[in-house]
Amino acid sequence: MLRVRDLSVSYGQHRALAGAGLDVGRGEIVVILGANGAGKTTLLKAICGISEGRVSGEVVMEGEDLIGQPPEKVVEAGIALVPEGRGVFGDLSVQENLTLGAYAQRARDDEAGNLERVFRLFPKLAERRRQTVRTMSGGEQQMVAIGRAMMSNPDILALDEPSLGLSPLLCKELFQSLADVRAAGLGILLVEQNAKQSLAIADRGYLLENGEIVHEDTGEKLAKDPAVQKAYLGGGAAVPAPKSRPAALPKPEKRAPAGPSPSDIAAAAMKGLSTLRRPAGETAPAPAPEPPRAVAPARAPVKPVPAAPPDPAPAPGVNGMDINALVARAASQSSRRASSAAGPAAAPLAPPAPRQNATGPRSALLPAMPDLSSSADRLKAALEEIEAAARRAEAYRPNPNSRDPRR
Repeated sequence: MLRVRDLSVSYGQHRALAGAGLDVGRGEIVVILGANGAGKTTLLKAICGISEGRVSGEVVMEGEDLIGQPPEKVVEAGIALVPEGRGVFGDLSVQENLTLGAYAQRARDDEAGNLERVFRLFPKLAERRRQTVRTMSGGEQQMVAIGRAMMSNPDILALDEPSLGLSPLLCKELFQSLADVRAAGLGILLVEQNAKQSLAIADRGYLLENGEIVHEDTGEKLAKDPAVQKAYLGGGAAVPAPKSRPAALPKPEKRAPAGPSPSDIAAAAMKGLSTLRRPAGETAPAPAPEPPRAVAPARAPVKPVPAAPPDPAPAPGVNGMDINALVARAASQSSRRASSAAGPAAAPLAPPAPRQNATGPRSALLPAMPDLSSSADRLKAALEEIEAAARRAEAYRPNPNSRDPRR
């Protein structure tokens, strides 16, 4: 159905693709494996007519040569691309994104049937047809992107890294959905970083290195190939032998303390503190009165918010929607994104206003502080007693002839 021969792409003096060739039949999944920068995305763009470089070679779809044709002619020929990063319209609903996929002339006559097929393959999209796409998860947005491509009624579905950024569970659901798409009769040309899961559902695969196809085989044989396992599946590396555990070191013997224990030092310090006496006739300063606490005002009862009115029914048109109006909305969103990206830099934020100093006498702002001179003298005396106890502990040397129970 799709035949590619001697396809080459050059960006100036750099050749990104050199003489690539492949075939994709109806109801067949073909996987392209390769390292980063090997030319996988360049190959898909050249087939779909959106490559920025100079393209030469042969891309034939059902006998029609597509080299040099604009992208809309490639879509009309039966090839639909799901680009890397999904490329959905986040401000539109699920059904509006899907309806945009039916803009091709070949899809206008059977739009209702294509929409029913997409909802049958992806039941979550049927449940959330009115939900805004930007509020959905990455896996659900990928379903929207695939469903939108299927709405063009293609014969070949080209996907560029569909599992990029998805969790392992969503990847498993995605590849199961691709198997269901193949069962519906579509051919799938898949560029995928997850080589293990892609080869598990693939009928055939190609290895792309430095812009050239170097090997072709069935998905089952490629998955068992030692070279493919080492390069793409993480196999082939020697497993290091487990390290032997070192012998357990003997536990050190407990040694008797050479001086007073920390508890003895602390007891001596506390004894020195207990000998301190408050001078006669001196009374402890009265604590400062606590300021009165402000009482929070009573809250007014919260009025219930009226429920939002239900969404109005879609305007009459093709399948309940006007495709031309949706295309205009999508184009305006794209232009707004482009203008915001090329617009001037945002003005710097104004510096914060300086804080004003409080006015009034200092005594009115701060509470009255008690006289701490006597407390400071007692604290100084306590510190001096602790330092003296520490010096006595350092100079302490036990008598070897004494019968100390600790020895």
